[in-house]
Amino acid sequence: MDMNNNDILIRLRYALDIKNTDMVEIFKLGGIELTKEEMLKMLVKTKDSYHDEVDYDRDIDEDEENIKCDNYMLESFLNGLIIFKRGKQESKPGQPERPAMSIKNNASVNNVLLKKLKIALALTSEDMLDLLEEAGVFITKGELSALLRKEGHKNYKVCGDRYARNFLKGLAIKYRG
Repeated sequence: MDMNNNDILIRLRYALDIKNTDMVEIFKLGGIELTKEEMLKMLVKTKDSYHDEVDYDRDIDEDEENIKCDNYMLESFLNGLIIFKRGKQESKPGQPERPAMSIKNNASVNNVLLKKLKIALALTSEDMLDLLEEAGVFITKGELSALLRKEGHKNYKVCGDRYARNFLKGLAIKYRG
């Protein structure tokens, strides 16, 4: 089962228990103006993303005007989350106001997700390994470090949905107990 960006948002919001008003604020901090209604249309599970989950008794109309969360929106949200959690950093002279987008393609979404959550939540690599362990995934520090590398680095490894999903699950266990 592939996770899409909307799934990531839904899981992240649940894991960190983020209120609707804060979701809108986080998007705004990341440079995207959304109404609460628009934001909620991103948090609707789509048919194909939950085809094998049990709570699928309500019929979801594909044309319910759901808003697809694209890579730019997801990364803007993650950037906003960093500011929301850690405060705005003043950009140094000559530095761009907005960080360059790191999600180059769909394959790098999960890597960027892990990297930005690590920053936003001030997690150490140990914390991240613990969160994965909470969800039943055991990887080495070296494997984690490969997932956090910059794309193009010789040791960079694409982060699969399994790791990303279980990392979000570990966050939910930690933050929601």
